[in-house]
Amino acid sequence: MRKLLKYLKEYRRESILGPLFKLLEASLELLVPLVVAAVIDRGILAPGGGDRGYIVRMCLLLVALGLIGLVFSITAQYFAAKASVGFVKKLRHALFCHMQGFSYQTLDSVGTNTLMTRMTSDMNQVQTGLNLTLRLLLRSPFVVFGAMIMAFTVDARAALWFAAAIPLLSIVVFGIMLVSMPLYKKVQGLLDRVLGITRENLTGVRVIRAFGKEEAETAAFDEKNDALLAMQKHVGHISALMNPVTYVIINLAILALIHTGAIRVEAGIITQGAVVALYNYMSQILVELIKLANLIINITKSIACANRIQSVLEIPSGETVKKDCVRHDSPYRVEFIHAGIQYGGAGEESLSDVSFAVRPGETVGVIGGTGSGKSTLVNLIPRFYDVTQGEVRVDGMDVRGMESGQLRARIGVVPQKAVLFKGTIRENLLWGNESATDEELMQAVKIAQASDVIAAKEGGLDAMVEQGGRNLSGGQRQRLTIARALVRKPEILILDDSSSALDFATDAALRRALKEMEGDTTVFIVSQRTSSIQHADHIIVLDDGAVAGLGTHDELLKTCEVYREIYESQFRKEAAQA
Repeated sequence: MRKLLKYLKEYRRESILGPLFKLLEASLELLVPLVVAAVIDRGILAPGGGDRGYIVRMCLLLVALGLIGLVFSITAQYFAAKASVGFVKKLRHALFCHMQGFSYQTLDSVGTNTLMTRMTSDMNQVQTGLNLTLRLLLRSPFVVFGAMIMAFTVDARAALWFAAAIPLLSIVVFGIMLVSMPLYKKVQGLLDRVLGITRENLTGVRVIRAFGKEEAETAAFDEKNDALLAMQKHVGHISALMNPVTYVIINLAILALIHTGAIRVEAGIITQGAVVALYNYMSQILVELIKLANLIINITKSIACANRIQSVLEIPSGETVKKDCVRHDSPYRVEFIHAGIQYGGAGEESLSDVSFAVRPGETVGVIGGTGSGKSTLVNLIPRFYDVTQGEVRVDGMDVRGMESGQLRARIGVVPQKAVLFKGTIRENLLWGNESATDEELMQAVKIAQASDVIAAKEGGLDAMVEQGGRNLSGGQRQRLTIARALVRKPEILILDDSSSALDFATDAALRRALKEMEGDTTVFIVSQRTSSIQHADHIIVLDDGAVAGLGTHDELLKTCEVYREIYESQFRKEAAQA
């Protein structure tokens, strides 16, 4: 939590002025019972039926105290809000930037749902907690002890009831708080689960509807929601004890105070106004203790959320760069040297002992069954994941010895899931190269076989793309994501099963355009179709994380049983469809 306070440095002035104005407002509040006592003793009970002029003057003073206190309170709220909102803004920005540097392995281990909760629910709780802290953390104790001190100045003997009531009230208030604090942490954990299943259902709503699982998912959500409700009710029942118990204690103390005050008034030791002042001070103490208890509960929840945010910030961001890597003279653009990877928590390697080399301008096809490691293999090139054994080299340099930004600037990646962002088509394509001209954009669009997509849209390149590209078909999204990668003019182009939604004719035209593309771009094509990779210079056949075959299409048909089975099964299927 302390490490996060550095984001509050720019708001030191607001963090000081907020509590200061609250203390000024509290000081005025402590004067009110004395003014009321004076109204009673010197105004209402004055000889001759009361001093109306004095009463009016004192009432005007009360109004003035109220207005000045209101100004102080609003000013304090302004500074507290400015500090808390500004603090969370900077913290949220820092957390987002930090998460942007996470490797795929870190994102897999932490989880998207967890990160979203930290960015939203936890941040809001921290903001609320800081706001309340700046406004009330000093004010409430100040009023409690100030009221007790003022009571002793009015009448020391009657004020002894304050000394007796305050410890009892503190035991009740803080006892309930200590019991409820761990339960509030459980509530936050259950809230995480509810947010997680909500996000999962909204993301996969089409799949849920396609399989008619609405009722099952609703039941699962109700189960988690009911668990959250039950825990919140349990905590609520405990917290609800605070008001009745404290009111019983404070009212008993008030009865004792009035009884003592009445005896002392009758004896002529104190005035009636003094008893009313003591009563008001006792009421102030009750209100402030309840505020303080609620404040501490909020602060506890905020600290728990801040610690959860801090734990994410403490996760190393970005890939470490090996300093001892040496660049080798090599004619190859990409080399895998006995490379293997084992994901965290996995029982065995997902890829093992993969070795091959590719020259600039060559095309590599990667094929294999589901779960054979195709995507894992190409993800090692831009260093989305690090090898756990062996090496992956680009232009003779181990990728672990290269800065991730420098490495990925040379690589164009088209992932399995075509992702487009809300904005125009132009804005999406410019992700590949911010300085690209319209001519370069259209050239990339042409190679990606997406010219018809642009032509069919009103506005052309300036046509709007909805969030996730939901106003485009699957094939249109894939072609635009390919165009986005081509705009970069990469040295290495990775197409990770990115033409699965394309028909055979469009797929063939795309491969032909890639082959005729200017430059010496090395292309990796991951595909389930043998027709998509059969003209590649090299074809890598993967089977259960190992290389089952490596060669050209004709060579593999003769030497690789796995490839031959895939080809024959698809050839018969395609022939039947024809």
